[in-house]
Amino acid sequence: MHLKVGIILVICAIATADFSYDGTKGPSHWEDDYATCKGKHQSPIDIDMLHVKKVKLPPLSFENFDTQPLSTTVTNNGHTVMFTVEKEQGKEPIIDGGPFRDGGYEFEQLHFHWGDNDSYGSEDSFNGKHFPMELHVVFYKQKYGSFENATNFSDGLAVLAFFFIITHKPNPSYVEVTKLLQQISEPDTQAAFEEPLALEDYLHTNMNDYYVYNGSTTTPPCLEVVTWLDFYEPIQISHKQLGHFRSLKDHEGNLLSHNFRPVQPIGDRIVWLTSDKFTSNELDLHDKIYGEKTKPTKKSKMKNNGRMIMSGTTILLSMIVIDLLL
Repeated sequence: MHLKVGIILVICAIATADFSYDGTKGPSHWEDDYATCKGKHQSPIDIDMLHVKKVKLPPLSFENFDTQPLSTTVTNNGHTVMFTVEKEQGKEPIIDGGPFRDGGYEFEQLHFHWGDNDSYGSEDSFNGKHFPMELHVVFYKQKYGSFENATNFSDGLAVLAFFFIITHKPNPSYVEVTKLLQQISEPDTQAAFEEPLALEDYLHTNMNDYYVYNGSTTTPPCLEVVTWLDFYEPIQISHKQLGHFRSLKDHEGNLLSHNFRPVQPIGDRIVWLTSDKFTSNELDLHDKIYGEKTKPTKKSKMKNNGRMIMSGTTILLSMIVIDLLL
């Protein structure tokens, strides 16, 4: 008999978070209720591709990314589309290596950010250019025991960010996804995959080239506990498939068509680029990213009970892809 481990998340609480992407509860007002949203290391950011620093890192390790979960649930929580999974014990997707030197990160959930046109939608941008949609794959550091506890530490979360480009052909891995989206057009509704996909099936891209920087979750309370990995090569999706995301509704009954936070000041942060296309002296980024010791973070006092800890955002794009958008 299989032992089943359900991810019943903090994500239920997330769905009730009292924020919006418009009006008096929009991003410019988040700091009124969440002091941490005006921190100095916030996400998303604009990555100046001419000023990143190159570094050679150990290879990333993707454990159980090819394992099919027992089930996958897709939820419209009024802010985004979120995928949560029921996993067989011992087969949880884990990422390690790369900038992570002292322990792996376990998969928690994935979700998307998109815009109402093909010029905007991603949260991170590159040389001022955005992509129409961005995928965040959220992990928490295993040694902290849970997603909730991990948010207390500066190295608690890791988010893999992937950008999308529009193509004429539909992406086969997103065919069933877009069918399920038609069943969850209203907020606080969900549907389940008939045949759950392995995590790697949603990605199908080069996982060797990426940017890395330290930042925050991109939704309140904007905790500065995230190591961002923005992957260099985009994922393809058709215009019709993306249209199904844009047809979802939020809690006010409006189309959920621009659920992205504006870019934040980069401040004193460094964005690193690692790629198998170049070689250099291998550097130990851990102390550069986190400092000599891992420090607990201070959470903001909230005027409401809801908490939205989704994940920051970012990903990498080659100059070739940027040129395609010009």
